[in-house]
Amino acid sequence: MMQLWRDYDPGEFYDELMYDQHQPRHFSYKLLDYLKSMRKEAFEQRIVDSELEILERGITFTVYSDAGNIDRAWPFDIIPRIIPKREWDCTEKGLVQRIRALNMFINDIYNEGNFIRDGLIPEEVVLQSKGYRPQCKGMQPAHGVWAHICGSDLVRDDNGTMYVLEDNLRVPSGVAYMLENRKTTKRVLPELFKLLHISPVNDYPSHLSAMLASLAPDIAQPNMVLLTPGIYNSAYFEHAALAQQAGLTLLEGADLTVANDGYVYMKTIHGLERVDVIYRRIDDDFIDPLVFREDSTLGIPGIMQAWRDGKVAIANAPGCGVADDKVIYAYVPAMIRYYLNEEPLLPNVPTWMCRDPDQLQHVLDHLPELVVKPANESGGYGMLVGPHSSEEKIEEFRQLLIADPNNYIAQPTLKLSVSPTSCGDHIAPRHVDLRPFILSGKDNYVTPGGLTRVALVKGSLVVNSSQGGGSKDTWIVDDSYFGGLS
Repeated sequence: MMQLWRDYDPGEFYDELMYDQHQPRHFSYKLLDYLKSMRKEAFEQRIVDSELEILERGITFTVYSDAGNIDRAWPFDIIPRIIPKREWDCTEKGLVQRIRALNMFINDIYNEGNFIRDGLIPEEVVLQSKGYRPQCKGMQPAHGVWAHICGSDLVRDDNGTMYVLEDNLRVPSGVAYMLENRKTTKRVLPELFKLLHISPVNDYPSHLSAMLASLAPDIAQPNMVLLTPGIYNSAYFEHAALAQQAGLTLLEGADLTVANDGYVYMKTIHGLERVDVIYRRIDDDFIDPLVFREDSTLGIPGIMQAWRDGKVAIANAPGCGVADDKVIYAYVPAMIRYYLNEEPLLPNVPTWMCRDPDQLQHVLDHLPELVVKPANESGGYGMLVGPHSSEEKIEEFRQLLIADPNNYIAQPTLKLSVSPTSCGDHIAPRHVDLRPFILSGKDNYVTPGGLTRVALVKGSLVVNSSQGGGSKDTWIVDDSYFGGLS
C-alpha cells in the first residue's frame, strides 16, 4: 500500500485526514495506519467488494444527459472522511440554530411579514423568488415548522473554517445514500469499527418516522406515506429505501385522492384508507394541478386545500422553497440575529448581491475569479466557476448579470478541502463537501456527519452526483481520548 500513497500531496489545500504530505491528523492516525499497513492486493479487493455490494443491493442514481437518462451504480470511495466529535458538536449546534431561524423566517413571510416590515430584506427579493407561494399566506403548520427535512451543504476552506454553502429545503436528497455508504463500509472494512468509536447513522429512519408522526399530534398512530414522482426520478432508489426503512407506504399521485369530506385517502384493494402525513418528494409546481401547474399528473387535485384545512400534514410544507433561494441565502445571518437574538455559529460564504449596483460592479470587475450562481438552480447547474471557465463562458455570464442582476449572487472561489481518495493505481487528494441532514418537527435531529460528496476529477470542484461526483462514508469519531483537536 505504501506505493499507492508515495506521491500523495494535498498541496495548498486543507486535508481532512492529513496535516501535510506525510503526517496524519491525530484523529485519523489509526485509520491511515491501518490502510497503509494493508497489502495492495487486499486493498484493491476491498474496492472490488464495495462495487459488488453496491451492484447487488441495487444502489443507483440516474444521471440526465442529452443521450438519455443513465441509471448508474452509486459512485463510492472506500476511504472514509473523519470529523472529530468535539468539532461536530459545534457544527451540529450551528445547523440547528440555522434551521430554527429559517423556519421562523418562512413562517413570518407567510404571516406577519415583520422581517420585511422592519427593513431586514427588500420585499421584492422575497416576491421574486421562484419558491415563494402566495397560496401559502396565512398558513401555520404544526410546531411552526415548514422545512422538516433540510440538507445544508457545508464546505471547508484552506484555513480549515467550515462554511454553509447553501441550504436545501424543498426536497433534499442524499440521506439514503449516506446510509448505504455506511452499510458498504461496514461490510468491506468491518475491522475499522473496532479501532475507532464511530457515531452510528442507522437510526435516521426511526428519527424520520418520529418527526413525521409529530406533525399529526392528535392521532396516536398516523397513517404516513412517501409521495414519489415515480421510478424515472433520479432519486427513486432513495424514495423506495426510505419508505421501507421508515415504515412509510410508497405511493404516486395517482394512488391518492381527496374525498368529499376534504381528507386525503389512498386507494387500496380494500377501499379508501385515510392518510394523515405525506412526506412528499415532488416539487410544489406538481403537487396540486388545481393550484399550481394544471398539466401536472404527479400530484393530487385538492391536496393544497386539505393541507390548508389541517386535514393532512405535508413535509416539507409547500412554500418552504422561498428560503431555498440563493439570493435569500445571503440574509440568513440577519435572520439568526433577528429571530433568535444570537450570533451565527456557522458562517455563510462571503457573498456579493448582484442586485446592488456597487456589488454588481465588483463582480463584473472580478468575474474570472468568482463563482456566480442563479437564485433557483440546483445540482451545480446554471453557474459559473470563473477560474475553471473559458473566456466565452465568462462573457456569456457577464451579459446575463447585466441583463438580470437580481437573479444572481457571486462568491469567492474557495479552496475547498480535500480528502484522500482511491484513484486507480494511486491515492490522491480530491475536493469534498458535506451534506448533513436536519430533521425538524416537535424536536430537532441532526445526522452525525452526513453525505460527503467527492469531485472525482482531478482539480474539479463539482461534487454533485448528477454531474459525475462520487461519495464517501463520513465518520464522526469520539476523539476525547486522543487529547485535543487540530
